[in-house]
Amino acid sequence: MKFSLHNLLMAFIPLFVAIDVFGAIPVFISLTNGIDAKAKKRLVVEATLTAGAVALVFLISGKLIFSFLGITENDFRIGGGIVLLVLSVHELLFAKDSQRDPGMSVGVVPIGIPLIMGPAALTSIIIVVDNYGYWMSMMSLLLNLLIVWLVFRHSEFMMKVMGVAGSRAFAKVASLFMAAIAVMMIRVGVQNILK
Repeated sequence: MKFSLHNLLMAFIPLFVAIDVFGAIPVFISLTNGIDAKAKKRLVVEATLTAGAVALVFLISGKLIFSFLGITENDFRIGGGIVLLVLSVHELLFAKDSQRDPGMSVGVVPIGIPLIMGPAALTSIIIVVDNYGYWMSMMSLLLNLLIVWLVFRHSEFMMKVMGVAGSRAFAKVASLFMAAIAVMMIRVGVQNILK
């Protein structure tokens, strides 16, 4: 497909909506609560690169992968929802106020997958490739990942505004929202399968 700003914008929008980086900020803050600034910067890069790598694989061979494995978007949605639900319950009931173990990384799972690059984003990639071709899809993906990196990279500013007590309270509330999002993902997946 011929390059045009209009086509790039039309390929960009579905991915931007599906990734929903601004909606993911509370969950990101909850998951990174207690991690020092230097480790958080590494984690943001790790999560963005992980999401980008998975997205590129889906961009190039998404339909083939789903067909080969015999799975659907709804199967993927349910699996991602279960991972988020388990993590949110752990954060609510078992997380301590002390710093997270530095050896434990949440960059790959659940931030990279499924928070940044979840079922909706992966499915959107397949649709965008069908409508706008590989190169336009690749450019829109890279723009979206740049936005994700910038937003998560500067999430520390939000933490400074809220303070320590506020961030702890916000992290617990965000874990509740994360559990609700996880239940919604599972519910929608099950409903779509039963249709």
